[in-house]
Amino acid sequence: MAEFIINQEVKTETPTVEVTISPNAPLPLGRHTFRLVVVDDSGNTSVPDDVVVIVADQENPTAVLSAPRTAGLGQSFTLNGERSFDAGGGRITTYLWTYLGQG
Repeated sequence: MAEFIINQEVKTETPTVEVTISPNAPLPLGRHTFRLVVVDDSGNTSVPDDVVVIVADQENPTAVLSAPRTAGLGQSFTLNGERSFDAGGGRITTYLWTYLGQG
């Protein structure tokens, strides 16, 4: 078990770690990024690998939007909300899409 603090490494000698959340300071709803770097017995360090964990509301649905990282000028692209979910057991029935402008 490990209590994570933003931008502070937690070092283990095992390939798994439990993220311990304090009841007084839970992770807020939304996306949280965790990073792993591994070091071999010669001291060589890997390229970092990141993962995003979504802390989901237990009553309201959670939107998960996927899109390409880049799109060519003048080219169409697809936005995808199929990974959205309702942790409370409901079924997603409507998707509301909004373009918020440039940058």
